[in-house]
Amino acid sequence: MDSKTLPRPNTFAGLSLILDRVAERREELAWVAEQGASAQARYLLLDGLGETWLRNGSDTLRWLDAAERERLLADVDASLLGFADGHPHFMLALDDVERAAALDSTLDARRASLRDAGLRLSADEAGLFAYAKGLAHWQRETRFCARCGSPLVLVASGHRAQCTNADCGRLHFPRTDAAIIVLVEHEGACLLGRQAGWPPGRYSTLAGFVEPGEALEDAVRREVAEESGVEVGEVYYHSSQPWPLPASLMVGFMARAISPAIRLRDDELEDARWFTPRQIVDGLNDGSFLPSPRLSVSYHLLAHWLQWRAGLDLDVLVEQARAQRAAPAR
Repeated sequence: MDSKTLPRPNTFAGLSLILDRVAERREELAWVAEQGASAQARYLLLDGLGETWLRNGSDTLRWLDAAERERLLADVDASLLGFADGHPHFMLALDDVERAAALDSTLDARRASLRDAGLRLSADEAGLFAYAKGLAHWQRETRFCARCGSPLVLVASGHRAQCTNADCGRLHFPRTDAAIIVLVEHEGACLLGRQAGWPPGRYSTLAGFVEPGEALEDAVRREVAEESGVEVGEVYYHSSQPWPLPASLMVGFMARAISPAIRLRDDELEDARWFTPRQIVDGLNDGSFLPSPRLSVSYHLLAHWLQWRAGLDLDVLVEQARAQRAAPAR
């Protein structure tokens, strides 16, 4: 493949290019406290729903500095995210609904979900928001020890939880649920499916969670067979995407079908079919085909396949179709 057909970065991915998570220093309490009190510190605030605040009048995160954190939220524990651009970055999870509502005006900001803000934020800020949201979700969901049922306390700057029962003391680590998502092709067409509750015309690549003791490639073959009845042969890694909605890692693949026979086997899919590039273009233009949202790795898998197989730019096709439908009839 040349540079034009290489996968584009997925939304929320690539955070390692700008962030040092300093995992080795999370338990140095004095050092972490010093970083949190410095003039360079930045705090990302999340409410009980995992939403954050954006600056009014712009699509940028409303970070708090150390002085604002001390004045407004000194009693809320901070979790260290890492260092970026010379700034220590922290996350504050505020579950109090009334206090969160009061901050809307105090911060001169508006709240937004990750799904809504993911494409409007810069890539770096979108990645930091996703990281913070995933960590906050795990903290909220992991309150009691799975071994003995005793309360947990957060340690390691919010990245581990320890059982408070002295006879147990078990450590719990953030959980990420692995899921595969795959674009299957056969003789110039790709396999896409839709669920009954989706908007009319929306089709997406197939996906599902990885089961215990299962390799990723085997999960691809099993999920495709379970959902569509299509038998998959070769499987190739494409890219991955953190998906803290609420706690998944989407591992993207391209695959080849052994045969095109579709046999829907469960209630997950309302329909599944093979699409050629020409059919996708025609469907976009007449409104009968709607791809997954640009936020998702599914969109990127389809975009990569169209570019690779037919030299087509999905972004351009979507915009052209939108403009065509919006144009007044003559």
